[in-house]
Amino acid sequence: MHRILAICVILCGGVAVAQAAETPIRLRGTLERADATSVVVKTREGQTVTLGLATDLVVTEVVPIDPAAIQSGMFVGTTAIAGADGSLSAVEVHVFPEAARGTGEGHRPWDLRPGSTMTNATVTTITSGPNERTMTLRYKDGEKTFHVPNGVPVVTSKAADRSLLVAGAKVIVTEQLRDGHAVVTRMLVGRDGFAPPM
Repeated sequence: MHRILAICVILCGGVAVAQAAETPIRLRGTLERADATSVVVKTREGQTVTLGLATDLVVTEVVPIDPAAIQSGMFVGTTAIAGADGSLSAVEVHVFPEAARGTGEGHRPWDLRPGSTMTNATVTTITSGPNERTMTLRYKDGEKTFHVPNGVPVVTSKAADRSLLVAGAKVIVTEQLRDGHAVVTRMLVGRDGFAPPM
């Protein structure tokens, strides 16, 4: 009986380690080189990382848009930082294409900056002021209100291909371990030096 329990612990522990190793990791940085099978990314922390490209790699272009594009009823995401009073101030807003409505819905910690959060939800109200907009987002478990200062990047995304993977492109890379190899499964890319802000 003890032997069976020991084997179970070893096997279950191995599964847990494998699952942890396969958890996606986000890297933000600049492409230094790209070819048909791999990319070299200089991360914002200054590290140079070489990664293989998954055969099912998804490339998405992040495009700046007019802040006036944010309207009630749209499904959006926003990275935000909480102030001393607990109020949330957006550092970026991304408008999802309608086909992506519901993606990652909810409010959670995010890794853009220390203490940042990500909220993907439906816009219920948005009001304009001289220096900022105020935006309320509702998701399945609740709602949050955000201050959106003038000048905060507002973007959307569209399907792209590997032709955007050129030296100097600003990227957010989703890295995952597959069969023991670190590969890129998804890449958000800005054109002509534009940096995806999320």
